[in-house]
Amino acid sequence: MAIRDTALAKITEYFDSGRFQSELAALVARPTESQDPRGTPHLMGYLTEAMAPMLTEMGFTTELFDNPQPGAGPLLVAQRIEDPALPTVLVYGHGDVIRAQEDQWREGLSPFELTEEGDRLYGRGSADNKVQHLINIRAMAALIEAQGKLGFNAKVLIEMGEENGSPGLKQFCEEHKELLASDVLIASDGPRLSPEAPTIFTGSRGGSLFDLRVDLREGAHHSGNFGGLLADPAIILAHALACITDERGQIAVPEWRPDSLTPRIREVLSVLPGVESGMALDPDWGEESLTMSERVFGWNSFAVLAMVSGVPEAPVNAISGWARATCQLRFVVGTDPDDILPALRRHLDKHGFDKVEVVPSDRGAFPATRLDPDHPWVRFATASLERSTGTAPHILPNLGGSLPNDCFAEVLALPTIWVPHSYAGCNQHAPNEHVLKSLSRQALLGMTGLFADLAEHGAPEA
Repeated sequence: MAIRDTALAKITEYFDSGRFQSELAALVARPTESQDPRGTPHLMGYLTEAMAPMLTEMGFTTELFDNPQPGAGPLLVAQRIEDPALPTVLVYGHGDVIRAQEDQWREGLSPFELTEEGDRLYGRGSADNKVQHLINIRAMAALIEAQGKLGFNAKVLIEMGEENGSPGLKQFCEEHKELLASDVLIASDGPRLSPEAPTIFTGSRGGSLFDLRVDLREGAHHSGNFGGLLADPAIILAHALACITDERGQIAVPEWRPDSLTPRIREVLSVLPGVESGMALDPDWGEESLTMSERVFGWNSFAVLAMVSGVPEAPVNAISGWARATCQLRFVVGTDPDDILPALRRHLDKHGFDKVEVVPSDRGAFPATRLDPDHPWVRFATASLERSTGTAPHILPNLGGSLPNDCFAEVLALPTIWVPHSYAGCNQHAPNEHVLKSLSRQALLGMTGLFADLAEHGAPEA
């Protein structure tokens, strides 16, 4: 008990002294945009100049790796092995950020300068994901400072390409299974369900991205001379899209309707608060028989991300020869990922849309994953977080979004515990991204207590 209390006191002092904020500011200042070539030189620097020294000072050995996929971001693996007989925790994070979008930030804010306003700390990466792995690393540091050791083994994996779909990460995990071998993944990404209470999720929805194209002829033709004589690709595409869902977005492709929303999963979701978004949601959109929590955490959703035909910014009196829609299916466990596009092809053909081409995206996609919400590691983490924060965590079977959890759950065969340290209103992937100081302080306490409990009690028994 004394060790746990000492570690919690040290992490409290770390936050209250301003060291947390200054360290986060130094990380945010690095323009690690993986989607923009200008960020490339900073990706390796984040690992060599920021992460490696921080972890080395904590007694970790560090090793840098080129990405197995040419041109993709580098990776860092750090290890602190105290006793092979002790449980081993794998901690994951990503140091790359989404495009800065400098010209869209509010006056007085700059994406690569941490700016404090009340409870908010603004900056690109302040929420996604620099603050999240900083919290977890410094929670371990507090425990080392409190007792001179961790009391378990730890490995830290930091990648620099998650915002590009984690290219090469799965191959890296396959090629380095022994190096990354652990008993559990404890990582942080994404938002909490509400800012005030911790959240645990154990997997994520998958994402399948594809284009629907109708390409009938070269060029455009005068709508007065040929209207009523030439098929309009945009109209064909619009009707094809309309057969995928009904007017409220309920999925009509049979194979896209999952069978994994079990009574137990519905029970877990039923105790959650409403989905917090900071904006008005549409209660009459999506699967009519499901609650809003079930729609986003237990079901599949189809979205049209973009549509184009002709020249929208300068339309002319002509029938375009082509039309395109970029679409996405977010899907849960229980959906066969290999049959998503073949099932769509069959569905379109059945409805007479043989002229609509289904084109897979060449961007990376994440499969769906989920750990049993009654797994011993979930129960262990839940009890520990409540003990440290005084607030019972919200338990999600999976995140509504996508992340590379399959690399850990499937390739490394680990139980996966995700404890996010942001919230839905953080403007992740948008201008004015920020993290809450109050949330960060609570998260530091929660993770320090979680690691202290692991050191004291060892891995939970199955």
